[in-house]
Amino acid sequence: MQFFVIFFLVFVGIQVLFLIVFLTAFRRRKVEHEHPGVPVSVVVCAHDELENLRELVPLLLSQDYPEYEVIIVNDRSNDGTFDFLREWAEKDKRLRMVDVQSTPERVNGKKYGLTLGIKAASYEWVLLTDADCRPNSEQWIRRMSHHFTDSSDFVLGFSPYRKGAGLLNLFIRFETVLTAIQYFALGWLGNPYMGVGRNLAYRKSLFINKKGFNQFLHVQGGDDDLFVNLHARGSNTRLELGADSQVQSIPETSWRAFFRQKVRHLSVGKRYRFSHRILLGLFTSSWLLTWLSVIVLIAGCGLNVADTGLPESVPVEIYLVSGAFALRLILLLLLFRVMKRQASVRLSLWALPVLDFIYTFYYLSTGLVALTSKTIRWRN
Repeated sequence: MQFFVIFFLVFVGIQVLFLIVFLTAFRRRKVEHEHPGVPVSVVVCAHDELENLRELVPLLLSQDYPEYEVIIVNDRSNDGTFDFLREWAEKDKRLRMVDVQSTPERVNGKKYGLTLGIKAASYEWVLLTDADCRPNSEQWIRRMSHHFTDSSDFVLGFSPYRKGAGLLNLFIRFETVLTAIQYFALGWLGNPYMGVGRNLAYRKSLFINKKGFNQFLHVQGGDDDLFVNLHARGSNTRLELGADSQVQSIPETSWRAFFRQKVRHLSVGKRYRFSHRILLGLFTSSWLLTWLSVIVLIAGCGLNVADTGLPESVPVEIYLVSGAFALRLILLLLLFRVMKRQASVRLSLWALPVLDFIYTFYYLSTGLVALTSKTIRWRN
């Protein structure tokens, strides 16, 4: 049992170190000053998203920003998307449609559609989102554009999921915030490694010069994080977390659909730069091993009590384990509290210990499947 105590203390120590570093990053984050508005091209790739586009297009065209265009890529839709976009394009010249009838063999459909949309953009800065997203406010473009400076090539935004009923919705929002904590903290520390395509901006010239998604056109996923991971650095990347800059996304409503979505997202992590794979792998594995060693220790103590009866005194190891685990939980609560305050996210902190526990088994299952799966797709 003493071995498992040492095992636990090592990994919970790693967790505590990570959480302290993340807290430090959030307290040191830079607040950008407003820069003169530069023209922006908003690009959305949509496949059979007519109902979502009925909501999204009016929101995009009502943004409070002096000069921008909206490019919707109609990716082989069969639901009336083409006619809907053509009607809107006739009414508002800021809306343009790129129609994709087919994709080349062994090329991911979304990456191909985004490539055509970005190439069609009239302006240098391209701001990406998805059809199932909704800007939090009319200031979305303006807030993201605050970071469009001469020295920046990427602006990473935040896209939380809508609040709903049930454990699945709560867990999805928890997992999304935890992911954001990691990439925002490391980004502010000068080591950006990913962004989310639901709220992401970069320069068109960078995309063209770096040959876009060419290195991973065949990969099913990664149109957002792989491109960021390959080219983003601390010197050319800015981050925007404020509530007005966010776009909310519609979450999955079944565990099965959520599982498939996360497998697709996690599957591209093995293509990150080596240093990022090591860093993120250490954080995640220490999280999993902390909980697994706690479970082993609790089970071991239970068996010991069953065999010998209640001990007369509590072993010192129990105090060490309880204290270290409590410190980790307190730091985790503080980190989520800071995130709630800075990003105005809606998440019940009372549920954090339960979600923390569920996350262990969620990541074990999705992570293993993501590492071994070869049949991950983006819709059709």
